[in-house]
Parts: sequence; C-alpha cells; structure tokens
Amino acid sequence: MRRDIEFKTEDGVTLRGWFYQGKGTKGPAPTVVMAHGFSAVKEMYLGDFAEFFAEEGISTLVYDHRNLGDSDGSPRGHIDPRQQIDGYRDAITHAQSMDEVDADRIGIWGSSYSGAHVLVVGAIDRRVKCVVSQVPLVAGLESARRLIRGDHWAMLRAGFEADRAARMRGEPGARMPVAAPEGEPAVLPTPDTYEFFTEFAKSNESKWENDVTMHSVELFTEYEPGVYVPRISPTPLLLIAATGDHLTPYDLTAKAYEEALEPKKFLSIPCKHFEAYTGDNFKMSAPVQREWFKTHL
Repeated sequence: MRRDIEFKTEDGVTLRGWFYQGKGTKGPAPTVVMAHGFSAVKEMYLGDFAEFFAEEGISTLVYDHRNLGDSDGSPRGHIDPRQQIDGYRDAITHAQSMDEVDADRIGIWGSSYSGAHVLVVGAIDRRVKCVVSQVPLVAGLESARRLIRGDHWAMLRAGFEADRAARMRGEPGARMPVAAPEGEPAVLPTPDTYEFFTEFAKSNESKWENDVTMHSVELFTEYEPGVYVPRISPTPLLLIAATGDHLTPYDLTAKAYEEALEPKKFLSIPCKHFEAYTGDNFKMSAPVQREWFKTHL
C-alpha cells in the first residue's frame, strides 16, 4: 500500500514522496529510507524496490531530494551533496515520528549519487541500523577525471570560476544539461546516461528536468564519500557494484569495499550503471538487498 507523504527539513524546505507500508504490518515495522541519484526522481524505478521490500514486511519511505521532482527548494536543479545528506537525516527523523515505523529499526538505501550519501549517513548517524549502497559514487574527482577528457579540464575549471564570480555578483548561476547526445556537453556525457533519462521521459510522467546548476558539477568533483566507508562499522553494509559501470567505476567501488570493516557484503552484478534498476539485474540484486534488510533490521 502506497500513500503520499511530505515533511520539512530542519531549515524548512518541504520534501515530498511516498510511504510503502510493509505487507501484513499493523504496528511499528522496520523501515527503509530511500532517495535517488544525481538529478533523478523517485518515479525512476524506486517504487519497484520499495514494493519488493514491502512484500516481506519492510516499509519504505521514498522521497525526492530538495530542488528536484515533487520536492520544494531553489534554485531548481541545484544538487548539493551536503544538503542531500542532511535531507536523508531529516527523512529518518520524520520516519521515526510515524506510528507505522519502528524508530529503532531504520535502514537506508541509495543508488549512484545517493549511494554515496548513504555511505556518509551510515558513518555519521548511529540511528541507522543497516545500509544498502547500489552502484555508488565513492570518489568524485577520480570519477570525473574518467568521464571528462583531460584537455577539457582547464575549460571546466574556468567555467567553475566564472560561475562563482557571477553568483557573487548576485547573478543567476550557469546551468548544464545532465545528459545529451554523444559529443554534446553534459554533466554525465555517456550514451547510456542519455538513453536512460530520455527513454524514461518519453514513456513515463515525472518532474525530472534535464538541467542542473554548474555549481552542482563543481560540488560533484569535490565530493569524496569513500573516505567515510571505514567508519560505517559496526553498522552492516551491503555494497553492490556493476562490472560494466563507467559512471561509478567498478574498480573504485571494489577498492572502497576493501576499506570497509565487518559486517559487510559485496555483490557484483554483470551490467552497466543504469541496468542495475531493471530486468534480470534487479531480479539478481533486489532479493539480496531485501534479505540484508531482513537480517539486520
């Protein structure tokens, strides 16, 4: 059973999403807090995971990050990892206030950019009893270096500096598309990124917009969530990596896993980044994720 929810962040921004009550639960139940990755919105297959978890009595709170989707916040399309980390923590606080939620059995789930966030939240917030991180960003600068041609970096840095100067003058910041046809400028300049977002937008209704602030890109290159991985223990961590992933490269994720302390588990799935959400890879991964939550919540 799904219903709409909303709650306010500590600084007063309204975030909106869905609550999926675990099947057969009447009183407080174990609950997972979940949000999506870079610019993505909840309609992009998160409901499939929430419904799958609910079949075994695990409730899920799914929401859009501030400045994105159904949530409030401005400037629209501004993606600040620290604000999104704080959003997870506010979502946990809201979940703990709900009658259907067991406040002592809260897990967190994230994928891609939010997969990074749950690594940080799992390390710093001991209310979290279990972490699942799917195809996460673990090293912002190194991942960006692999996505962006070396001879383009000077131009990108100049763009960051010009954007910062414009914002200091009170002018609107520069903006970039998230995805674009191959060869055109984009934050995530890969064919599978363009295919994932555009194909979803063609056949599904959501408030996703192919437009983010240039400042979001600068913050991406400065974000290093992997340093938090050794600090997650003793909270259990499940890390899922895709062998064909060139957005959040497999080798970086595997190396981060080596730094994690027990209890931990690693799942390798044979696919590209966006293929982790659907089809056979979902069928392979989702049962492992659900079992991890059942075991540790």
